Amino acid sequence: MNIVDIINKKRVKEELTKEELEYAFNGYLNNYVKDYQMASLLMAICINGMSERETFDLVDIFIKSGDTLDLSFLPGIKVDKHSTGGIGDKITLIIGPIVASCGVVVPKMSGRGLGYTGGTIDKLESIKGFNVSLSEDEFLNALKKVGFAVTGQTSNLCPLDKVIYALRDVTGTTSSIPLIATSIMAKKIAGGADKILIDIKCGKGALITNLEEAKKLKTLMEKIGNFYNRETICEISDMNTPLGTNIGNSLEVLEAIEVLKGKTGPLTDLAIKIASEMISLSKEIPLNEAKSLVLKSLQEGLAYKKFQEFVENQGGDLNSLEISKHKEIIKSPKKGKVISINALNIGKLSCSLGAGRINKEDKIDYGVGIVLNKLVGDYVEVNDDLFTLYKKDNNKINLNLEDYYEIK
Repeated sequence: MNIVDIINKKRVKEELTKEELEYAFNGYLNNYVKDYQMASLLMAICINGMSERETFDLVDIFIKSGDTLDLSFLPGIKVDKHSTGGIGDKITLIIGPIVASCGVVVPKMSGRGLGYTGGTIDKLESIKGFNVSLSEDEFLNALKKVGFAVTGQTSNLCPLDKVIYALRDVTGTTSSIPLIATSIMAKKIAGGADKILIDIKCGKGALITNLEEAKKLKTLMEKIGNFYNRETICEISDMNTPLGTNIGNSLEVLEAIEVLKGKTGPLTDLAIKIASEMISLSKEIPLNEAKSLVLKSLQEGLAYKKFQEFVENQGGDLNSLEISKHKEIIKSPKKGKVISINALNIGKLSCSLGAGRINKEDKIDYGVGIVLNKLVGDYVEVNDDLFTLYKKDNNKINLNLEDYYEIK
C-alpha cells in the first residue's frame, strides 16, 4: 500500500477502504507517513468529503488508536458536553462547575484551538500550574473527588486524534464535516460518558458557517453516537457574533468567573440552557426542574465554589491570571446602533495579537485579546469605546472598523 496512491484516490473523489484509512492515519501516528503527506490527504478529504461508511471507519480507527475509559464505577449517568468551537466560547468553564455542583459527573476531554477559535485547553493553561495532561488514573481520581475534570488527550486516549487535530489547525482543514465528526465523537466515546450533548456553533465565527452544513454534522454525529449506544443530542447555536465580551485566553477565564459569580447576559443564558439540558439528561428529570437546580447553584455560589475546587485540584492558581498591560481602546467614529459584530474578523484579530496559533509550533500569549465594550443592540455616540485590545506592546494597530462593527 502506498500513501501517494491513497492521496490520489481521495483527490479524484474515490472512496477509501478501511485498510487504506488505517494505513494512512496509523502511519501518520507512527511517523512513517509525513506531515506534508497527511496534510495533502486531509485537504483532499476537506474538499471532496467522505462517505458515511468512511467516517464510521475513521471513528473506529481513532478510538482503537488508544485506550477507552470505563466510568461505570462512578455514580449516576455521566454526561459529556462538547462545543464545535466559536469565537469567545468559554461555555465549558461555566457549565462544568454548575453541573458538577448539582451532583452530575462531567468527564471532559478537550482540545486546543482550531483555526481562529480558542481551545479550552489553551484557556486553562493561562492559569499557572494548571495540569491539562492528566494521566488516566489522575483523570478518574479527579472525577471521583470533584465531579468535573478537564484533560487534553493523554498519550493513551485517542492519540491519533491528538496529532491530526494539531495538523488540521494549521493546514486549513478545520471545517471538514467528517473530520469534525470523527474528532469529536472518537474523543467522546473513548472518554466513557454515557450520554453526549454537543453544541454545534454555526455562523461567521465558527468552523461551520452555514445552517445546511450544521444540520449535516448534527445528523452524522447523532448516527455515530447511536452506533456506539451513546445517546447523543446535538443542538445548533448562533456564532455570527462572538460569545460573551472577552476573546483571548486569560480574558475568557476571567469572564467565565464573572458569570459564575453572577454576571448576566446572553453568555449566562446559554450556559444555563446547556447546563439544564445536561442535568435533565443525567438525572432523567424535566427540564424546568433541572433549570431550578442550575439557578440555585449560581445564586448560592455553589458553581463558583466548584470551579475553585476544580482549578485547585488540577494544580492551578487563579491568582496567577494575567492580562497584558498594553491596551489600545478603539472608539466609535459615528453615532448609531450596533447592528452586528463580525465574529470571524474579531477572531482573526485576536489571533494576530497572539491569542492563537498560525503555525503548529507557535506559542500562545495568554494575556492578549479583545474585550467588547459595546454589543449588538447597543447605541453608541461618537468616541464611545467600542472594544479594547490587549497587546504584546504599545505599537498602534491600524484597523478598518467596518470590518468589525456595523453601526447604523
